[in-house]
Amino acid sequence: MTINCKGKLIDLSSPKVMGILNITPDSFYDGGKFKDEVSILNQVDKMLTEGATFIDVGAYSSRPGAKHISEQEELKRIVPVINLLIKKYPEIIISVDTFRSKIAKETIYAGAAIVNDISGGNMDTKMFQTVADLQVPYILMHMLGTPQNMQQNPVYNDVIKDIISFFASKIYTLHELKLNDVIIDVGFGFGKTVNHNYQILKDLGLFKILDAPILAGISRKSMLYKTLSISAKEALNATTSANTIALLNGANILRVHDVKEAVEAVKIVNQLK
Repeated sequence: MTINCKGKLIDLSSPKVMGILNITPDSFYDGGKFKDEVSILNQVDKMLTEGATFIDVGAYSSRPGAKHISEQEELKRIVPVINLLIKKYPEIIISVDTFRSKIAKETIYAGAAIVNDISGGNMDTKMFQTVADLQVPYILMHMLGTPQNMQQNPVYNDVIKDIISFFASKIYTLHELKLNDVIIDVGFGFGKTVNHNYQILKDLGLFKILDAPILAGISRKSMLYKTLSISAKEALNATTSANTIALLNGANILRVHDVKEAVEAVKIVNQLK
């Protein structure tokens, strides 16, 4: 199971770690932490040293109830950061966390390699054609609603069947457009109750039926800290526990704030195999 990132084949049969770089002032865990060149480069250097294969850069906060920003503002935040990282680390594999096709196009031109779309193509109808034209790996995430309303009252007939059905239809469309490298992200916390999230985590292996690599993004999310009555800052141990379960159930990529611990979880689970 490989994906092609700018001509480099990445083998996902051994799980990989994606480090999160939020350059937003209001992300739920690390908002406002990385806003100048020094802090950005220090954080990316740390994540690469600790073993991250991918760095996921986001300039639009998608936490529940987050503030909506314009396309211009998102571009202004993200393109200089892509340029900075490519200059310092020419071999870096950058994933861009955006649901806008224009941002996807501009950042891939600037040197990014992957598009990570929280809306699965639902918030910009040009996204699928854009990633197909660019021929880059595309992370297709499931979200019910928008970041502004997704947690108000998420309801499913059958959460697993509904999400598999969503993915099957979207993957079919992308394959018709001749895009082969599609990664699925079940969207923990995006239009799901705590119970929905745990059911998805328990049944993550069922998504293998889609024959696509699975990304798990559980890092420090409310499904963990609410269950334990702690804060996101205190949820590293819970994140490692959940990531380990995700790996045992077939996750190919872990998207995390804490790279070292995720890489260790991958090594332990690989040892079982």
